[in-house]
Amino acid sequence: MTDMTEQNRTTTPQGDTQPPVQTRKATGRGGGDPSSRGRTTIADGVVEKIAGLAARDVLGVHAMGSGLSRTFGAVRDRVPGGSKSVTRGVKAEVGEVQTALDLEIVVDYGVSIGDVARDVRENVITAVERMTGLEVVEVNIAVSDVKLPEEEDEEPEPRLQ
Repeated sequence: MTDMTEQNRTTTPQGDTQPPVQTRKATGRGGGDPSSRGRTTIADGVVEKIAGLAARDVLGVHAMGSGLSRTFGAVRDRVPGGSKSVTRGVKAEVGEVQTALDLEIVVDYGVSIGDVARDVRENVITAVERMTGLEVVEVNIAVSDVKLPEEEDEEPEPRLQ
């Protein structure tokens, strides 16, 4: 049986044998790795949603945003067709490969603010980096309020006209 390399060798008119011809594997149209053919951009709002949901998952986070933004959000939530804003209290600056986040949270009374802030940071960084591939360079957290057990959730009272 003849070796495959022998079959691939070419013979010159003088009878000399040439080394096998090297062929290039086809990589599809356009050549190159398909993942390098184009650019992916991620909007600030996408990162804000991911971060908002990740922050709300942390035990001890009562709400997101300042009192005023929560009040406006409660009004918006009551409007038919309105949806709860998961980006409330979150601001993201997104670059090509990195992002920075500012979060404003309200914590439950009795929890360690330092522990909650650390847990929020870890959860947000993990979620954003896993889902977007962006490097999170910083997560700044501002605690704007503490929810006391006897306080009712801030919702504006309905006005009769």
